[in-house]
Amino acid sequence: MISAKFKGCDKISAVNIIVTAEIDPDKEYELTIKEHRKKRSKDANAYFWEFLDRLCFKLRIDKFDMYRELIRDIGGVSEVICVKAEAADRLIDGWKHNGIGWFAEKEESKLKGCTNVILYYGPSTYDSAQMSRLIDRLIWECQQVGIDTTDLSTKALLEVQNG
Repeated sequence: MISAKFKGCDKISAVNIIVTAEIDPDKEYELTIKEHRKKRSKDANAYFWEFLDRLCFKLRIDKFDMYRELIRDIGGVSEVICVKAEAADRLIDGWKHNGIGWFAEKEESKLKGCTNVILYYGPSTYDSAQMSRLIDRLIWECQQVGIDTTDLSTKALLEVQNG
């Protein structure tokens, strides 16, 4: 596999990578070009869980329910698809097997025999901007109940911003 990064204004670099690559003429290849996005920091993830635990302990609520509520609230981390009504529950059940942050909800569809399913992606797939929004939302929740978020605000957000 060949993996390389280049700026959009330097297309020649991408072409040179392909031209100079050792490619077997008898094999079929697939080329994908996508925008590079910074991955979130593992430290930011650890801070997130620490403060989520503090919040849920203080409020005496289920940590995983709050986790899903935060994901639902940040926006930009879901897809809505229309499926046959009889397939909706099976899709939801399969989707949640990806992890605790992967969940789905059903909504009524205007199309006869269909159900809209909102599929929420788990934070393991988030880039730094999405993770930053999730942490911001958690900080707001913590501040509403008097939890000092200094550690989360400074350390975790710096980790998110610096990748």
